[in-house]
Formats: sequence, C-alpha cells, structure tokens
Amino acid sequence: MTRAGFWHGAIGVSACWLGAARSVAHPLYERAGVDGVDPHTLAHLGAVDAALAAAEAMLTAAAADVDADPMNRTGTAEVIARRTRAVVKTAVEETLSRTARALGPGPLCQDAGHAQRVAELAIYVRQSHAERDLRLGRLAGARP
Repeated sequence: MTRAGFWHGAIGVSACWLGAARSVAHPLYERAGVDGVDPHTLAHLGAVDAALAAAEAMLTAAAADVDADPMNRTGTAEVIARRTRAVVKTAVEETLSRTARALGPGPLCQDAGHAQRVAELAIYVRQSHAERDLRLGRLAGARP
C-alpha cells in the first residue's frame, strides 16, 4: 500500500490490540495477587507479562521510528508496521490462550464483561490476516 500514512495507521491498530490484551489479562494479574496462588497460574502470568512488555517495547520503538520519519522517506514504514503487528499479535495470542488456561472457564462464564472483551479481541486481532501478513519474511529478507 503506497497511501501516505497507511502503514503508520497499521501500527496504531496494533496499539489498540495491546490495550485490549491488557484488559483481558487483568483477571490473571488479580488472581496472582491472591494468597496461595498456584505456581502454574504464576507461570502463565509471567509469560503473559513478558509478552505484553515486549509488545509495549515494540510499539515504543515503532513510535520513535514514525516520529523520526513521519513522511516515510526511508521507505521502512511497512516493515516496521508488519514487525510491530507481528509482535503485538503474538502477545495477544499468548494473553488469550494463557489467561484462559490459567483461569479456566469461570471468568468466561461468570463475568460477561470479560467474556465480551475476550470475544472482541479475538475478532479484532484477526485484522492481522494471519499467515497472509507474513510478507514480513520477504521484507526482512530483503534488508541487510
């Protein structure tokens, strides 16, 4: 896509994914604060927390790149956007999977708000186009 700002906007979408993933992970963070929490829950939280931190770091780096080259004169906006979306998408998938595994069906059955956030995030992240977005491999392979 050659439309000015298109790839910068694609990065913005992934920031929304990250915000939603944080919301989905919230009950897992709460559970980890309970006395006597089991080590499996803590392991899941550790993995989710690391994935969310990596996504945040990637978004911070992408924002710096956009600020440094807002007109995309270097022609790197697409690869930056695709990398950022891939990292954030991975964090979202980790969050959805590990939160469900750690907490079981309870929050999905007993907390309508949580269930709705999970469902909406699962749909929204499909804007990644799954494997079709792996054009990143071609772009990354063309760069030194």
